[in-house]
Amino acid sequence: MEGDTFSHLVNGTQFDGKISQTFQKSFVQVQNILDQNRLLINEINQNHESRIPDNLSRNAGLIRELNNNIRRVVDLYADLSSSFTKSLDNSSEGNSSGGGLKSDGKAGHKRHMLG
Repeated sequence: MEGDTFSHLVNGTQFDGKISQTFQKSFVQVQNILDQNRLLINEINQNHESRIPDNLSRNAGLIRELNNNIRRVVDLYADLSSSFTKSLDNSSEGNSSGGGLKSDGKAGHKRHMLG
């Protein structure tokens, strides 16, 4: 495989270098956070197994940090999903002025509530 992951065709759409770099950067950020989470989880487990009061109290802060990291990953994936959808909308519309984005830059998709 040569080039960036997203420089290939997806559903017949070629992604340009800028979009590819944005995705790569986000995936690197996510991977770094997940690596950090693995270390946090290992430390939390070791502290728990030690049953040392100071270690156990330290776990509260480590668990807060872990939860914040999980929120950051969710936010990064939400941003990636939005960027991916926008890039597909722009590509499928031929980047015309009447494309799938409203003037505020958000996709103009309607959501219907059931019930």
